[in-house]
This record gives sequence, C-alpha cells and structure tokens, in this order.
Amino acid sequence: MTSEQSVEPEASPAETEKPRHAGFAYALGRSLITPLARTIYRPRIEGRENVPHDGPVIFASNHLSFIDSIAIPVAAPRPVHFLAKSTYFEGTGVKGWLSKTFFESIGAISVRRGAGKAALDALDVQRQLLDEGLAVALYPEGTRSTDGRLYKGRTGVAFLALQTGAPVVPVGLIGTDTVMPVGAKVPTLKERITVRFGEPLDLSPHGPATSGRARRLATDEIMAAIHALSGQELADAYNEAPAQGTIEKIKQALPHERR
Repeated sequence: MTSEQSVEPEASPAETEKPRHAGFAYALGRSLITPLARTIYRPRIEGRENVPHDGPVIFASNHLSFIDSIAIPVAAPRPVHFLAKSTYFEGTGVKGWLSKTFFESIGAISVRRGAGKAALDALDVQRQLLDEGLAVALYPEGTRSTDGRLYKGRTGVAFLALQTGAPVVPVGLIGTDTVMPVGAKVPTLKERITVRFGEPLDLSPHGPATSGRARRLATDEIMAAIHALSGQELADAYNEAPAQGTIEKIKQALPHERR
C-alpha cells in the first residue's frame, strides 16, 4: 500500500477511524475477500501456527509491492490493521465509494500524511489498537523496496513493541513484486506469492522504549528475522525517498535515528 509510504505512521488519533467501526464492510472483507483471494491467487502460506490467535501482536514485514498490505491480512489467521493514506477514503462518486469500502474491508485505518509529530501520533494510534488486544502491521523499511533488496529498519516498530510489550511476528513476503510490480494496475494470475510468518519475538531484553540503543538493537533483531524469512539481498542503507530541497538534503546527511 505504499510506494508513497501510505501505511507508515503518519497521522494523529483525531484523524483516524478504527477499522472495527467499518461494520459491514469489515465483516464482508474477512468473510468473502479473504477466501476469494486465497482461491484465485493461491498464496503459499508458511508459519501460520506462529501467529498468536489473541492478544496484541505486531506484524513486521518487508515491503515490495502495493499488494503487501492485502497479502498479509489474507494470509494471517486473524484480523490485521494497517494505516492507509486518507485519500483512499475521501473520493467521491462510485469510484470513491468502492475505494473506501475496499480499504475498510481489509482493516485499513484512514490517516492524513505528515511528518515529525504526525508520525509519532500515528504510532500512538497503533499503540491504542494494541492496548485493545488487536493486531497491527508495519513495514520497518518505511516504504517499498524498488530494487528487491531489504533495507535497514527504522526504529518505530521496535519503539511500539518495547512500549506496549506486544510480541513482534516477523513476516517475509516473496514474489509480491512480480505479482504486482510498480506501475501495474491489477495483480497478475501467472505468479504466486509466498507469505512466511516467523516465530514471535520478545524484544524486552533489549531494554526500555526510552533507550535509543534498545530501539536500535531491537530493530536489528526484527530485520534479521525478516531477512531469514525473505532471503533478500541486504542493502545496508535506509530506503529513503530523494530529498526535496536543501534542508531535507541536510537532514538526510546528518546522523539521526530513523523512526
């Protein structure tokens, strides 16, 4: 759901609509879309037994394609919630209604794009969902990998896990970029994807969420687990969009903790 970082944490709690309030659309998505997608696209699903069936859990996945945010809910044995940019929910006419209904049906939460405080506020939205015993999914890389490599993880996922105590289930997605590459309008039926769920990670031994070192070590553990599942080449760099303007270029050049 993001070449444009659409499911990154980027909104304040006041600007979200929790997916369980989507009512009929959400129930329909779980009862019809999931089995239909499994029948049509025949995903290979491994490690479903590793996913806790209740209580809070964070799915941390690599990110290769728009359909990653559909593949995970389809493969998971429980509802999974994502953040999705608000424009998917704000269209008008039949097209706008279809877009809003579809994203609600897969458990997406509308957020407005932003940076800085907005990103932290969006993490708070996900914390609230975890406090209610729900499952959320995030991409530690922040945005899609356009070259197929696995990039270094930002620390927001680790912060959320350390703050809430929720276990992190690493997810390795394979082949989603061939099923729906950048620029494709619809997924192809010629290819199949693989979704691998790893064993839950308890990150608490790394230390408290307030420790930058703990967040970095926890993030590195998450990324190592994702790499073991996906088998991607490691990029050893952050996956960042090209800086726009002098100030942004300076910010990227300076050492800082990537959330």
